[in-house]
Amino acid sequence: MAQFYSAKRRVTTRQIITVMVDELDAFGQGVARHNGKALFINGALPGEQVNVEIVEDKRHYSRGNAKKILHASTERVVPRCPHFSVCGGCQQQHAALPLQQESKARALAHLLTRESGLPVQVDDILGGDAYGYRRRARLGLYYQPKTQTLQMGFRRAASNDLVTLTQCPILMPELDALIQPLHHCLSSLHAVRRLGHVELVQADNGPLLVLRHLDTLSTADRQKLERFSHEHQVALFLAPDSETVQQVTGEMPFYQVNGMNLMFSPRDFIQVNGAVNQQMVARALTWLDLQSDDRVLDLFCGMGNFTLPIGNLVQNVVGVEGVAALVNQGAYNARLNNLKNVTFFHENLEEDVTRQPWAEQGFTKVLLDPARAGAAGVMHHITKLAPQRVVYVSCNPTTLARDSQTLLTSGYQLERVAMLDMFPHTGHLESMVLFSRT
Repeated sequence: MAQFYSAKRRVTTRQIITVMVDELDAFGQGVARHNGKALFINGALPGEQVNVEIVEDKRHYSRGNAKKILHASTERVVPRCPHFSVCGGCQQQHAALPLQQESKARALAHLLTRESGLPVQVDDILGGDAYGYRRRARLGLYYQPKTQTLQMGFRRAASNDLVTLTQCPILMPELDALIQPLHHCLSSLHAVRRLGHVELVQADNGPLLVLRHLDTLSTADRQKLERFSHEHQVALFLAPDSETVQQVTGEMPFYQVNGMNLMFSPRDFIQVNGAVNQQMVARALTWLDLQSDDRVLDLFCGMGNFTLPIGNLVQNVVGVEGVAALVNQGAYNARLNNLKNVTFFHENLEEDVTRQPWAEQGFTKVLLDPARAGAAGVMHHITKLAPQRVVYVSCNPTTLARDSQTLLTSGYQLERVAMLDMFPHTGHLESMVLFSRT
């Protein structure tokens, strides 16, 4: 079951109780019943008997931490990461992957059923490897004056403190292998006290790193970074401020989807899980049932992750995106892939879209992939367009459920639901839904 918490009410006297865990929620917490209400337990799995320390007690639910596992689940596994339970990046490495996926799918179905009033089931789970899947990561950097050492890693759970990493097995192996030598290189820089963060990206033409530095780098520091780049075959980009990225070595990155190369700037948004992205795009194309004479609208299109593959199959496709740099990159990639039937518009989809130039056109199919806030500003216009099929890709099941109401009350049928396991071991729940007009 999905559970979203309001402001915390701390328990002053921490009580230890023993409970049986019934299920796993989408966020990796065991769920039990205690005193007639739900108890959410960090570190517990379904079928386990556990001693639990109550840390928060609300009117309708409580939260606690598993202090001792009295009877372990057969689906409990040994986490691969030595930083698990300290690093805030992962919450579910102790749970077998099928259990994680089933729990997320159940939470998604429960929420959509509750909001729609219709019985909803998840038809498909699109997933991949549980480890070595993440092709992008931002690692924080902090120089510790007392120990005169550079910390490099992710944040601790519920904290701004960094966990210095020696490895990260959810990263693609090429990126994981860079962690220790990169830490050593950055620690040796004269500017070690004035570094912001480092981004690692595994493109299809090799790895790259972006270093955010707060002061101008000396010639010696730049030479050290360039040597690291050449020794480890990593493209190097420097970011002297939050807006600028300077290419120092290597090629501009690209990734492949549906047989096409999509070039991107190191800071452009791309899906973190490349394998699931391939499946997601392929499934979306199938669900849209694209025909050569279709006119397709792709909202919140980014730099064309869906737009360009669709353009290979239909008469024309229009992509609309609010970030100008992504619109420009999408148009560049359309030219690069010799697609002359693709048009991109830079528009704010949270404003009145009826006055935007794309809105005057007619479309037979629509795909939308909004951010967590959802697509409330465009849903009514989609119903006015009356497309035959709508595919909604979501990273937030709550706003998906809300936006679905507009389609359902306008006569659309919810045909298919897929859970997208983009982020194994985490509480991120992504999904894709197909609606059709009868």
